[in-house]
Amino acid sequence: MIAADLIIVLTAALVAVAGSLLGVFLVLRRQSMLSDAISHAVLPGIVGAFWLSGGTATVPALIGAAAMGLLTVLSVELLERSGRVKVDAAIGVVFPLLFSIGVILVSLYFRNVHLDMDAVLYGEIAYAPLNTVIFLGREVPESLLLMGTLALLNAAFVGLCYKELKVGTFDAGLAATLGFAPTAVHYLLMTLLSFTTVGAFQSVGAILIVAFVIIPPASAYLLTRQLSRMLRLSLVIGVVSSAAGYALALWLDTSIAGMIASVLGVVFTLSLLFSPEQGVVTTLARRARQREDFTARLLLTALHGEQRYTPAAIARRLDWDETRTRRALEYARRAGWVRLDGDRVERLTAAPVPAHGASPVPGPRAAHRNASQVP
Repeated sequence: MIAADLIIVLTAALVAVAGSLLGVFLVLRRQSMLSDAISHAVLPGIVGAFWLSGGTATVPALIGAAAMGLLTVLSVELLERSGRVKVDAAIGVVFPLLFSIGVILVSLYFRNVHLDMDAVLYGEIAYAPLNTVIFLGREVPESLLLMGTLALLNAAFVGLCYKELKVGTFDAGLAATLGFAPTAVHYLLMTLLSFTTVGAFQSVGAILIVAFVIIPPASAYLLTRQLSRMLRLSLVIGVVSSAAGYALALWLDTSIAGMIASVLGVVFTLSLLFSPEQGVVTTLARRARQREDFTARLLLTALHGEQRYTPAAIARRLDWDETRTRRALEYARRAGWVRLDGDRVERLTAAPVPAHGASPVPGPRAAHRNASQVP
């Protein structure tokens, strides 16, 4: 049982590694949904490979899937370049068409073989320990052998073509000028994505491989702007989510693939909310601090020289309510800009000069009040 658990977690982790390595560049190129398109559109290629080979051998299926993956990418790009439709509409046209063709072929000619929609769409990672092959004289799980090979292949591609991928992702024109052949690298990326997608079908299904390709890189993108760090974070998020999802699935006695995808969704949500630079909560807190800082700097404009003022006098001068004035005073006191002496406020010499444009706009009462009347 321990060995079976380890095989399942390793299979999910290898799918996460293989998918995330490619997904980082898809996310940065704003082509994430191509992974979804390819994951569905490769079905006719799998069916064609089954038809020609007479069986469910993995290598013909990979070749057929890669061919259909490239056809999907070419079709989407041709539609986009035509200027008639945008890329999202092109994807929405191409992949349902190709996927529907595959569904029709399966329903017409392969009803009595193990090539059904459940296997293609959902997969069942719990069966990974049971599907074995003989490798170097030893019986090993096919999922580990296949996904391990694909993970190493993707890692080698990213490692060897890192500079070309980086430049081509951010500036394809510059990449072409430098002789990096961005088009060839792009189609090699899509070919590997097709291989990875069909390789994960049997173990985790198309839905989970799409989640692994998109969600860990998207989460890492929210957490960092450095490409190398984004790659590392994507791998960590994918592997940790695989282990956590499997543990929760055992605890709750539910779908392993569904729970792993749910954990990935939770990680993305947390990244979206609490990212140090781009998180929703972080942004709201930063804006609140900026408003407090600006208000406190406005308050400083009502304090002159060595004179001392009461909070009520400051509020009248700036036409503020008492709550706003007290909060601004507290912020300025914590920042060391003012000193509170009983009911009097004194501006310290170390207080900053208010930023340009920070002078207060007096209210209707304060506009006609002479500054000399302020105690």
